Amino acid sequence: MMKNKIVSAEEAADVVASGDTLVTSGFVGIGTPDALLAALEQRFIKTGAPRDLTLMFAAGQGDGKERGLNRLGHEGLLKRVIGGHWGLAPKIGKLAVGGKIEAYNLPQGVISHLYRDIAAGKPGVITKVGLGTFVDPRLEGGKINASTTEDIVELMSIDGEEWLRYKTRPISVAFIRGTTADPAGNITMEREALTLDNLAMAMAAKNSGGVVIAQVERIAARGSLNPRSVQVPGVLVDCIVLAEAEHHCQTYGTPYSAAFASELRAPVDMFSPRKLDARKLIARRCALELPVNGVVNLGIGMPEGVAAVAAEERLLDLITLTTEPGVIGGIPAGGLDFGAAVNTEALIQQNQQFDFYDGGGLDLACLGMAEADRAGNVNVSRFNGRIAGAGGFINISQNARRLVFAGFFTADGLDLKVEDGGIAIAREGRSRKFQERVEQITFAGARAAQRGQKVLYVTERCVFRLVGDGLELIEIAPGAELERDILAQMSFRPQISDDLQTMDERIFREEPMGLKEALLEIKLEDRIVYDRKRNILFVNFEGLSVRTRKDVLDLHKALENRCAAIGRKVRAIVNYDSFRVDEEMEKFYSDFVFVIERKYFERVSRYTTSTFMRMKLGTLLSRSVAPHVFESQADARRFLDERG
Repeated sequence: MMKNKIVSAEEAADVVASGDTLVTSGFVGIGTPDALLAALEQRFIKTGAPRDLTLMFAAGQGDGKERGLNRLGHEGLLKRVIGGHWGLAPKIGKLAVGGKIEAYNLPQGVISHLYRDIAAGKPGVITKVGLGTFVDPRLEGGKINASTTEDIVELMSIDGEEWLRYKTRPISVAFIRGTTADPAGNITMEREALTLDNLAMAMAAKNSGGVVIAQVERIAARGSLNPRSVQVPGVLVDCIVLAEAEHHCQTYGTPYSAAFASELRAPVDMFSPRKLDARKLIARRCALELPVNGVVNLGIGMPEGVAAVAAEERLLDLITLTTEPGVIGGIPAGGLDFGAAVNTEALIQQNQQFDFYDGGGLDLACLGMAEADRAGNVNVSRFNGRIAGAGGFINISQNARRLVFAGFFTADGLDLKVEDGGIAIAREGRSRKFQERVEQITFAGARAAQRGQKVLYVTERCVFRLVGDGLELIEIAPGAELERDILAQMSFRPQISDDLQTMDERIFREEPMGLKEALLEIKLEDRIVYDRKRNILFVNFEGLSVRTRKDVLDLHKALENRCAAIGRKVRAIVNYDSFRVDEEMEKFYSDFVFVIERKYFERVSRYTTSTFMRMKLGTLLSRSVAPHVFESQADARRFLDERG
């Protein structure tokens, strides 16, 4: 007969023994098991036990004050902490900075994957994530203080390439959270804003011989839960704790939102436009980089405003916004609601989201920027004696195809006004954000430049891009003076583009920018560029959607006119990134390609970073031509050059 697994929070806390390794779920306040953490804290305060725990967590879990992991910030309770994002748990951060505990900061996605690999009995997570950053063992190895001596990150060589191995360790206790449980321990999460890593954590603890304790808000009769709704099966769960409402808020900012639980879709017009201030200027400039039909990650803090701008500009049907805990589509929330979203298309587990991110699935990422330096390095993890932690920043920044960093140009007291279509700086910030060298490398500029990653650094007054040997200034805001407002406020002199531009004036005006129309109305003629010297025709179909016969006929006309004017057969390279063709148009489109290629192309190659699109084009075009579809423009160009 199956046991009744329901216990009190106090009884659950008694299960944790001194020296145990504890893992906890949560993302800010979403899915954070506060009832369990509070009970563990009270037990320690009253009895002095348990002691010397090893705590492991992936995402930041806390409100920056008392809740979440801050409840464990007592000297003696913790011996070692391995965490992804530390900024929301300053009480633990204080112990780490003071050398009171052994402390590591590892990438959030790596810790998320460690749960899976512990469950599977593997020796560690092997990945390139972290190379060149402070978690690289040649730099700091993720160690936060001098009390931390054990190496848990190892540099490896596989087939002549550098990799990092993050070592696994057994888990004694897992604190997880769900919505509903039955007495057998089956857990559903229908009212939770995220599913996170609860299943992977439970498996890791169980397969380590440990204990799984689940916090829920309600109990259902045995056998009444829909098996397709069960996120963690009862065979993995040892104890269930029914939490009081105060310890089971949906987020730290919202007790409960039906929209966060996807019970309903929120009207988009409920999101009122933000006031035009320095934050919105930065968000607007970042929004200019949003790729049509692309998949985008928005980080916490400054990038949150990009979602609001996208809603104001009616772009949400053209892009897919995501956040690292598993949100795909919809509008991400900000502040203490960060991690939740409304009108989502799908919600997957956090470790699965990082699979997608690490494999290069993001077309664009927009992330915060605390410091940047001459080499293009960015620091968001540690400064001025405070640990913020990397969170998912390293995974995301290292693997997104295009990257935009967003932040104020100076900090601490900046007073800037938007007026007359430009900016006026009333008082400069006391702290420079563009330093000769960042305090800690969370993003390695030189490595990104070597890999050819496209990177922008966006502020309220100027924009830089990453070039081979560092930062190059490419745009300046109306009203800003180059020497006084930019160069004099930096600790180094960047390269300055010979073609220094003024930032788009639409950014600095109250009315919407008309961004949707601008993104969609790229003239077909502007998508076709001819290099006469090399006899190469560059055709840019990026972001193009072919839905009707007229769309195909317009393409045919534009290409025929351009090729006829050239007067000779050309070599062609076609960019198919984020390209879409409706199924009913596939045969018509294939016939168009056949005609154009036979009549005007000497030879042709195509490229797209999407594996799915490469497969689809290969199938679609092979009906009439040899597809020759590659992953990058460089590969496509190499194919042409090798064949004369």
